[in-house]
Amino acid sequence: MSSKKLFSVGAAFGIVLLIGAAGGFLLALRWQDGGTARSADKLSHAFRLVEKNYVEAVDSEHVVERGIEGMLDELDPHSAYISAAKMKQVRESFNAEFEGIGISYEFARGPDGRDTIAVLSVLSGGPSEEVGLLPGDRIVEVADSSAIGFTSAEVQKSLKGPKGSEVTVTVRRPGRPEQLDFTIERDEIPLTTLSAAYMVDDSTGYIKVNRFARTTYREFTEALSKLKGKGMERLMLDLRNNTGGYMSQAVRLADAFLRDSEEIVVQKSRHDRYDDQYEAESGGGWEQQPLMVLVDQQSASASEIVAGALQDHDRALLVGRRTFGKGLVQKQFELPDESVVRLTIARYYTPTGRLIQTDYASGDQQDYLEEKRNRFEYDATHTVSEIIARAPDSLVYRTKHGRRVLGGGGILPDVLVAPDTSATFVQAVRSRNVPEHFARQWIDTHREARTRWEGRRKAFFRTFEVDPEMYDDFLAMAQERGLRLASSSRPSGGPDSARVFSQRQAQAHRAYLSTRIKGRIARRLFGQSALYPVINDVDPLFQEARRHWPRARRLARVGPGAGDVLGRVQPTTPSNEQAAGGALDSKQ
Repeated sequence: MSSKKLFSVGAAFGIVLLIGAAGGFLLALRWQDGGTARSADKLSHAFRLVEKNYVEAVDSEHVVERGIEGMLDELDPHSAYISAAKMKQVRESFNAEFEGIGISYEFARGPDGRDTIAVLSVLSGGPSEEVGLLPGDRIVEVADSSAIGFTSAEVQKSLKGPKGSEVTVTVRRPGRPEQLDFTIERDEIPLTTLSAAYMVDDSTGYIKVNRFARTTYREFTEALSKLKGKGMERLMLDLRNNTGGYMSQAVRLADAFLRDSEEIVVQKSRHDRYDDQYEAESGGGWEQQPLMVLVDQQSASASEIVAGALQDHDRALLVGRRTFGKGLVQKQFELPDESVVRLTIARYYTPTGRLIQTDYASGDQQDYLEEKRNRFEYDATHTVSEIIARAPDSLVYRTKHGRRVLGGGGILPDVLVAPDTSATFVQAVRSRNVPEHFARQWIDTHREARTRWEGRRKAFFRTFEVDPEMYDDFLAMAQERGLRLASSSRPSGGPDSARVFSQRQAQAHRAYLSTRIKGRIARRLFGQSALYPVINDVDPLFQEARRHWPRARRLARVGPGAGDVLGRVQPTTPSNEQAAGGALDSKQ
């Protein structure tokens, strides 16, 4: 954004922890007052006492790390200490690339009862595809050493590596008696942040953003351009389960939908160097066309910046569930060993001044999450109008054209879709991940499916069906994984009856679960992007959203000075000035 910088860098962290080669502990401060100096002295003195007098040898590094964690626990739920090893993984995720062999994998139970590395998908054009690795292959050796029983950390350590380096893997391929060896040259592997982008119908486009990383805006604009070329007239942006990421990418994404100079977010702190505000520029890719945004309780941080800005400007219709409510800005301060202190430096405000951060008492995680659970249950039994009517006046705000919206913890959507609590059989099946396991087994035992459907993705979507025999096999697997089905039409009573389901219940959800199975098979045949065109057909929230395009179209017609198009314009209430702000983190 040319008009506003994305992050003030400012002065270094006021407290720097240094661990010397001899394990000594030095606390150097930029002294602010006598009280700060005395507190630092006390901390340093306590550590020296422990190190010199404790009955056993002290792991200085571990003690220091726990001390940092304890200090941050007293602040807020999102300030945190991140070890050097963990930070390496975080950087890869948000840089949207790493160096490796180009596969996604999962663990599958091997014949000896220990896990094997099962190739879930192979990156198109990546090094593994080039040598002939296939989805479904089981990696049993890496560099002539057994990989059976590997942990996730061991997989990462053995398969990732510098670009240009080589690794030899031995695989067991279903349907082949002999093991196969592949020597793979590692390369840069992109991590996409768009899970799917496709045309729902002749005029409706769908884009799902799973997180905000360095490449998100570029990926989004490329997908938007392709969908526009296919005749898209209205867009559904899915931010469900998107827990955030780079604030700069959220700002740029919101800018694509807003008009020149419209405010996106304001960042405020007790330190002037961290205060900032961000405005849209002209030339966004989708400034006037109908727009719908799907959100849920896992939409957080950067996702809430986008949702809040679009709702406040009456630019999009929000559908789903109240968002997580994370409105704290974190800045990362690197320590000498490349570990990081992620410290809250500011809060953010939506354009109307709403507080999005859920209230918290210090860093008490348990109370913080309990409050969110209570709010989720409350929302499930009330309408949007009821929730706003019962809220304190200080938390009720007016959008650009007078619609009432709510602050005080998360973004309350315009259309609230409660979860279906009646489908307990479906919940039991999904909690055991049965559709995923069944799809993997089906692909392993139907190797001809890859040849049959290769290059025929649309035909698969149109004609593939889970027949009754296949569904019975699925139910058999569900029972193998601990789900109990009664032989009669209704389960018998008894202490375990809540965990036993009838055949009638199983058959009642056949259409829904069959579609979930089909989606998982599609993902294994065609990649991650093939999942959503299938499962969205039975996704209750997605289907409910499609009913509300008339409201989204009315919002799209609202322009500067468009007055009463929404039919409920009222002046902004003074209560807006009484509310405190919200905030966001730059990385999550």
